[in-house]
Amino acid sequence: MTKKVLKFGGTSVGSIERIKRVADIISREYKKGHKLIIVLSAMSGITNSLISKSKKISENFDARELDVLLSTGEQESISLLAGALVSKGLKAKSWLNWQIPILTSGEHGNARIINLNKEKINKFLEDGGIAILPGFQGISENGDVTTTGRGGSDATAVAIAKLFETDTCEIFTDVDGIYSSDPNKIPVAKKIDKISYEEMLELSSLGAKVMQPSAVQTAMMYQIPLHVKSTFTNREGTKIFSEESINYDKVVTGVAYSKDEAKITLQGVDDKPGVAADIFSPLSEKQINIDMVIQNISIDGKKTDLTFTVKRSDLGKSMDLIEKNKKIKFSNLSFNEKVSKISVVGAGMVATPGVTYKMFKALAEERINILAISTSEIKISVIINEDDTLKAIKKLHSEFKLD
Repeated sequence: MTKKVLKFGGTSVGSIERIKRVADIISREYKKGHKLIIVLSAMSGITNSLISKSKKISENFDARELDVLLSTGEQESISLLAGALVSKGLKAKSWLNWQIPILTSGEHGNARIINLNKEKINKFLEDGGIAILPGFQGISENGDVTTTGRGGSDATAVAIAKLFETDTCEIFTDVDGIYSSDPNKIPVAKKIDKISYEEMLELSSLGAKVMQPSAVQTAMMYQIPLHVKSTFTNREGTKIFSEESINYDKVVTGVAYSKDEAKITLQGVDDKPGVAADIFSPLSEKQINIDMVIQNISIDGKKTDLTFTVKRSDLGKSMDLIEKNKKIKFSNLSFNEKVSKISVVGAGMVATPGVTYKMFKALAEERINILAISTSEIKISVIINEDDTLKAIKKLHSEFKLD
């Protein structure tokens, strides 16, 4: 008898009819003899609605109270699903985060699950029950409700799979797997049957929204097999596991993009040790993530230019911190928020020369200017003008024979 974690996203439980469909899926899995732990998101639209309400009170709504507010979304979905399963004659029970409890560390809005009380859940499973737990949330050591950030239900599911040492963690969503690019933008995008943790981590970090990066990272660290599938079709989905288990027939696995980018450039910065650290220190203190960084070669050995990218939502805060930073001097500060990041990802790139050239040549053929570049063993990312986004992903998808 295998033990499984099944996680259902907001669109999967977005209406009463969909919750009943999820109950049917769980019922089928239960009748196969599996012990099931279910993790749910709030119904689609609920979290955004709660955030909107908080902003009507204050744009700077208290972080602790916001976590309390947002955690109510999952309370609704888990109780409705438990009721649906009970009505089908199954033994099911929902738990709120504090009833288990699900223990977290870290700050409000960005907490991390560190442990939970397995005893009562395991006993319920042994008695033939189906345990239904809220995603996205937990409780801190001092008793405060905490949330794990947007998309945090994936991280909850993987953390629970680790803690309960389950055989697999299945992520149910509104798409039937991972695609070579966004199928809404690239109709010829192909579903990927198998993908490595490393590739999935890169794709999810680069804009592919099917899975949360921290969830993939945890699964990779503890070698937890993941299976992404649709709530609404019977297709096999995409399996995510170690690179050694995959036979690659393509150099590039997928093309990802993100429009949540902004580029900042400081001109005339002193070219000496410690300047970059002085620039980025206040940004780091405010939890602003720096992505690409480019520093021009100094011609005179005295002054240089430094360009970096941040999330678009962090642009205003970043500019303000730089302008107030007394430790640095520069002749000009500029930004461009009309940019996007385009990335090609593939474990097959490691042993294949010429991928960078092929990517740059393809973009040049479409007269797309590259504003910044970042590479790793299995990824090449570029910043381009936002207006060229669709043209770029179509060209690269075709160039690397992903159509």
